[in-house]
Amino acid sequence: MIEIKNLHARVDDKEILKGLSLTIPNGEVHAIMGPNGAGKSTLANVISGKDGYEITEGDILFHGQSVLEMEPEERAHLGLFLAFQYPVEIPGVNSMTFLRTALNAKRKANGEAELDGAEFLRIVKTAMKNLKIKDDFLKRSVNVGFSGGEKKRFEILQMQVLSPTFAVLDETDSGLDIDALKVVAEGVNMLRDPSRSFLVITHYQRLLDYIEPDVVHILADGKIQKTGDKNLALELEEKGYDAVIGDAA
Repeated sequence: MIEIKNLHARVDDKEILKGLSLTIPNGEVHAIMGPNGAGKSTLANVISGKDGYEITEGDILFHGQSVLEMEPEERAHLGLFLAFQYPVEIPGVNSMTFLRTALNAKRKANGEAELDGAEFLRIVKTAMKNLKIKDDFLKRSVNVGFSGGEKKRFEILQMQVLSPTFAVLDETDSGLDIDALKVVAEGVNMLRDPSRSFLVITHYQRLLDYIEPDVVHILADGKIQKTGDKNLALELEEKGYDAVIGDAA
């Protein structure tokens, strides 16, 4: 699915990623945990193609194809998706219009016919029901006046509608109460299948109680320092980073 090879990335002349390598096969959920400043959000942003990052070495292969020279929208059309840690507000842009435009842009880029209003509404209504989102939600401007939980639910709604093959969740659990966390996790779990993979970035083990990972990685000092199964997250929760990865923390 996705292969990250010896990735080095810097921001404002400061090296953040220092030779990170990671492979996520089809159908697997990998979690990344790490202390503040480890490079977790940098990794998410570099995968999605956000401006402001200089890649000095390495590559990111998606289905065997390098994406480093692609614009963010090209990566999205291929099937990459990023759920932001801090979703942005877009005043004046209706949420329904936003979703339909995004989906039809992806379909057009992949040589598929655009959906008419009725076809799109059928898709989005099903996704909204799954996520327990009320109908009036999509009449509002994108993320404007949304609570933290509503913003995260809208991110997962976008993911369900766009149906990517690889999704990165950048601290999607940040600021969520337990009910919202469960809804978000259920939305992710509904999309788990052998043709789709996830990278879940989180500070806290609690998210992994609801989105059970196949593999857990610890990222510190710009590299993957340790890899294990879900028990590695429990060990971190119990002992802390210093005890588990030592000086790299």
